[in-house]
Amino acid sequence: MKLAVVGGGSTYTPELIDGFARLRDTLPVSELVLIDPATERLELIGALARRILARQDHAGKVTTTTDLDAGVAGADAVLLQLRVGGQAARLQDETWPLECGCVGQETTGAGGLAKALRTVPVVLDIAERVRRASPDAWIIDFTNPVGIVTRALLRAGHRAVGLCNVAIGLQRKFAALLDLAPSDVHLDHVGLNHLTWELGVRRGGPDGEDLLPGLLAAHGEAVASDLRLPRAVLDRLGVAPSYYLRYFYSHDEVVRELGTKPSRAAEVAAMERELLALYADPGLDEKPALLAKRGGAFYSEAAVDLAAALLGGGGTDVQVVNTYNNGTLPFLPDDAVVEVQARVRTADGSGPVPLPVPRLDPLFTGLISHVTAYEDLALDAALRGGRERVFKALLAHPLIGQYDLAEGLADRLLAHNKEHLPWA
Repeated sequence: MKLAVVGGGSTYTPELIDGFARLRDTLPVSELVLIDPATERLELIGALARRILARQDHAGKVTTTTDLDAGVAGADAVLLQLRVGGQAARLQDETWPLECGCVGQETTGAGGLAKALRTVPVVLDIAERVRRASPDAWIIDFTNPVGIVTRALLRAGHRAVGLCNVAIGLQRKFAALLDLAPSDVHLDHVGLNHLTWELGVRRGGPDGEDLLPGLLAAHGEAVASDLRLPRAVLDRLGVAPSYYLRYFYSHDEVVRELGTKPSRAAEVAAMERELLALYADPGLDEKPALLAKRGGAFYSEAAVDLAAALLGGGGTDVQVVNTYNNGTLPFLPDDAVVEVQARVRTADGSGPVPLPVPRLDPLFTGLISHVTAYEDLALDAALRGGRERVFKALLAHPLIGQYDLAEGLADRLLAHNKEHLPWA
């Protein structure tokens, strides 16, 4: 089995390699191709990848290339983990929205829109080249904003599934609190990428006993601390929101906080420099502990599980993915992309089929609908460009929603992204 990783020079990649090595029975990879235009980083991480596989007696071959077309040729699955503009662009996304009193964040709000505008055209070009070189390959997108990017891929007819590590991270945390194996914890995970709620935490599977009320009663403080929300909010909602809901439920508090400390982009850039120095050590043959602080926890396990199920190998039948709504949330269009539990392994190999979702409270449907409308406009702006489309997407976002803010943010977005937006 051949897998290709676009963005293979990422400091995330050793986490992925470690997962391939440990979970070889689930996903027997014979060849792994790391693709990246950054030659120096690519060779550094490629060498470490080979050492990690050798340490764990994995027979798979690791190759590196800057040639996308050659790298994806013959691949069974292609993983996308790229960042257009690198950490420098992320730093901008997290900075200029604050000048207007809005959240500066890389996947939501104005910064998230900037990332979508830069990313969607690049990903679609990559996907077309994958289709020509390997028409049957699955594209697994880990590139943010996952919901918008996955929708662009699906609308263009690609065999694509979006992947996020939020659900698997919460599953692992809840399993530890409940003293259960992660495989015994099923989440009633509902919403959009980075806008989800756990409506239930079930023992054993979708029809198992709901442990969420007891979990919140016994461990509410620990859960609230992880989500960076007050315990009282969880008690009143009766569910566990994703930590990204903090940007919506505590917007002004977050803006004040972001103005008093270094940006996450600056922290990550410093961490990446440390990681690259560690990766350069020829004696290093395992992922370093520092990598756990980089973000993307459990990404490798989620990616292996998803790829294995899609490709008919091992892997769990039911997983949390980003895919077409197709009636799952009846208040959304069928071609909206939702993040829910889905049956990934299907008889015809056609891809994920979402599980039924219970009727949602208007408290949740309202925000989901609002953000879906923004995503519609964001994708239109990414595909067709134009300041007016950017303005309308910003105006539609629930974290912005005022014309004067949308005007100021549109000007700043275009000024900071001219090199990545040919039409700007």
